[in-house]
Amino acid sequence: MATTKSPNTDSTITIPTHTKAWFYSEHGKPSDVLKLHPNWSIPQLKDDQVLIKVVAASLNPVDYKRMHGMFKDNDPHLPVSDERLLAHKPKNLSFIEAASIPLAMETAYEGLERLGLSAGKSILVLGGAGGVGTYVIQLAKHVFGASKIGATSSTGKIEFLRKLGVDLPIDYTKENFEDLPEKFDVVYDLVGETFKS
Repeated sequence: MATTKSPNTDSTITIPTHTKAWFYSEHGKPSDVLKLHPNWSIPQLKDDQVLIKVVAASLNPVDYKRMHGMFKDNDPHLPVSDERLLAHKPKNLSFIEAASIPLAMETAYEGLERLGLSAGKSILVLGGAGGVGTYVIQLAKHVFGASKIGATSSTGKIEFLRKLGVDLPIDYTKENFEDLPEKFDVVYDLVGETFKS
């Protein structure tokens, strides 16, 4: 165990020298490459790095893509984070809630910016009941000022879309969104639909 002063208080923090850790040292299927180390050494940190105690984590498509080697050229496998990429957890969120938000929210927001969504434009969200889709809907409505929001989901999630503020919920098991008479200024595709030409 090592001790250090907390930067924001006069209290002392005890930092372990070892911990349990899931890791992978080569790319491949998780069942082949992911391993549990029962006594992983805590790394020595550089001045611009911080040690993170994981209380809750979320897994996103980018995580399995990274493990499968899709980002080999820029994936250093470092067990520490650059401090400029971090933010404090809001006090009104649990660790589980806070872990689930950042990547999905960033993906939703950046996509809407790239689409050029602005006040008065309409949007169709394909896959509206998923993690990113729910943020796309809320951001489109409350931040970007969309005039009309349509979204697809399965039958059981149609009411959920309505509660999020979707004007035109579309049950993709019963309707083909391409056959609808309504037209939209932009389409945010979260499922990789193939459009008819």
